[in-house]
Amino acid sequence: MSNKKVRVKKPTGKLGILLPGMGAVATTFIAGVYAVNEGLSTPIGSLTQMGRMRIGKRTKVNKPLIKDVAPIHDLKKVVFGGWDIYKDNVYEAAVNAQVLEPSLLEKLKTPLSKIKPMKAVFDKNYVKKLDGKNVKRGKTKMLLAKALMRDIKSFKETNKCSRLVMVWCGSTEIYIKESKVHKTIEAFEAGLESNHKDIPPSMIYAYAAIKMGIPYANGAPNLSCDIPALVALAKETGTPIAGKDFKTGQTLMKTILAPGLKSRALGIEGWFSTNILGNRDGEVLDDPDNFKTKEVSKLGVLEQILEPSVHPELYANLYHKVRINYYPPRGDAKEGWDNIDIRGWLNYPMQIKIDFLCRDSILAAPIVLDLALFLDLAKRGGMSGIQEWLGFYLKSPQAKKGLHPEHDIFKQLAKLENTLRYLSGEELINHLGLDYYEE
Repeated sequence: MSNKKVRVKKPTGKLGILLPGMGAVATTFIAGVYAVNEGLSTPIGSLTQMGRMRIGKRTKVNKPLIKDVAPIHDLKKVVFGGWDIYKDNVYEAAVNAQVLEPSLLEKLKTPLSKIKPMKAVFDKNYVKKLDGKNVKRGKTKMLLAKALMRDIKSFKETNKCSRLVMVWCGSTEIYIKESKVHKTIEAFEAGLESNHKDIPPSMIYAYAAIKMGIPYANGAPNLSCDIPALVALAKETGTPIAGKDFKTGQTLMKTILAPGLKSRALGIEGWFSTNILGNRDGEVLDDPDNFKTKEVSKLGVLEQILEPSVHPELYANLYHKVRINYYPPRGDAKEGWDNIDIRGWLNYPMQIKIDFLCRDSILAAPIVLDLALFLDLAKRGGMSGIQEWLGFYLKSPQAKKGLHPEHDIFKQLAKLENTLRYLSGEELINHLGLDYYEE
């Protein structure tokens, strides 16, 4: 199936990447892009920079770099901005985060020091463990949204950007269920005017971006843009959106391993997961109200992949437990430990144990980059609303109404690659293999 009629605008000019929350993840991402552009390091983990995909039939080995097929914006033509509750510039914030080596940051000190956060929209009621002074004031949440829009307009003009994207890198907010204020854009805007309690800061940022037609991705488990009102607004303004929650450590392992166990029809009795984490994210998640938001995001993964209602004899009694423990000495070097009790032939028990000593921000940084560049590509390709193909990067992917989210990382990758083929005018691949030479 070929697709030669797709019209994707060329990525001319500069792309501005706006980041609400300029802590460990955002500063690691920004510093990493500078390091790559200056030849100091390699963008490992980024499909937009290092990923390859098959083009054409299997009879020819043709697996070019994705960026050589799809019209992805040049990494050397991006600029960064954002908001944070602390006044530290990106260099200072990166030093405080203690993710990257001081020697690398010192080489990047000049450009990183020039990036200073704008005053953030913040409310301690939604993130009780944090408190900063670099915060906007406004009588209503609508006024705060309009202040963000002014920031965005000013940033674009000052930096002479052709286009913008926004990726939420802020903290996990307290658990909020979808309610009436989230149903329609009229109800939502009335809620902004009346300071409705079910509209946290992340939704205000999402609203500001989507209202202005700026692609938006949500890297935390907050509802953010995952409500009917903002999904409808995204379609109305022609804005691609994606959420929620960067798929980094333990959940990444689950979306890799669970599909493999299921594919071999192996039963699973229990999956116990615990984490220790000492960065700002770990501190925030030490509050039960904030952890609830993360827990809901992490628990849905196995349910969707394993489909216990379809395979009751294998997964109906699966016991799934998730824990996150704040442990300051570990900093950004998170440890995710999993114990998996499985059953094989004749119900014989076996166990799998995983100890993933990862670096949270190192895994998240390339996700921020890919989401930003792929959302910009989607916008130039005329795509709007929920971008399900970007669920590859997210723990709790948004899905269109009436559809369940896909969590199997291999199915997610196949969808992502076919979407890129579509946007590039290349032949789609269905993997049927009915005839080796005519696939």
